[in-house]
Amino acid sequence: MKVIAVLPARYGSSRFPGKPLALINNKPMIQHVYQRVKKVSNLDKVVVATDSKKIYDTVLSFGGEVVMTKDTHESGSDRMAEVSKLIDGDIFLNVQGDEPLIDERLIAEIVEQSKQYNNYVITAKKAIESEEDVENPNVVKVITNQNKEAIYFSRSPIPYNRSDKNITYYKHLGIYCYPKHILQEFVNLPKSQYEEVEMLEQLRLLENGYEMKVLETTYDSIGVDTPEDIKKIENLLEV
Repeated sequence: MKVIAVLPARYGSSRFPGKPLALINNKPMIQHVYQRVKKVSNLDKVVVATDSKKIYDTVLSFGGEVVMTKDTHESGSDRMAEVSKLIDGDIFLNVQGDEPLIDERLIAEIVEQSKQYNNYVITAKKAIESEEDVENPNVVKVITNQNKEAIYFSRSPIPYNRSDKNITYYKHLGIYCYPKHILQEFVNLPKSQYEEVEMLEQLRLLENGYEMKVLETTYDSIGVDTPEDIKKIENLLEV
């Protein structure tokens, strides 16, 4: 099965315009992400998908592969679906272009799971360690059944703990592996009820009956949302 990793990279951002080109230790962020993903041995191709000539030229300058996509896409999934029509592949992996510390081992494991469960979307979760993150609506929570399938994603703490038991809450990590046919079906579906309420597009899959396997990991994703996050990433890279 041919696996294509796609790194959606949009230039426009309300909080951080030009984010993929932000320098981290004198190297563009998208280059950090691309070079990490390229280390994963069970991928057949890694490609950046962008709507920006600046990002396109930057990726070419460091020897990366890049596809120019439409500037009308509302999400990275839409951009990735366009790539799936241009590049031959069976499985398409969505890696966020703003996670320069992405863990190669997590990517490799998700890809293997996707090959094994080829009618599922594969994603990941990590145990939340702080009460602050449990209550933070920017930290998306996920609950799963005994077969490690997603039941629901929410910005609220789920499940609600009415007992005196200690329970573990899980953070959803925004990495997805799609079989090609599910990806192309997904982006053609209208936005769903709970997707619009929570502002979480993965709920469109669940509301339309698609199954998602959720891999548990100890890796924690650290994304760049604002210019202030750059220094944090540089400090972590020095450790």
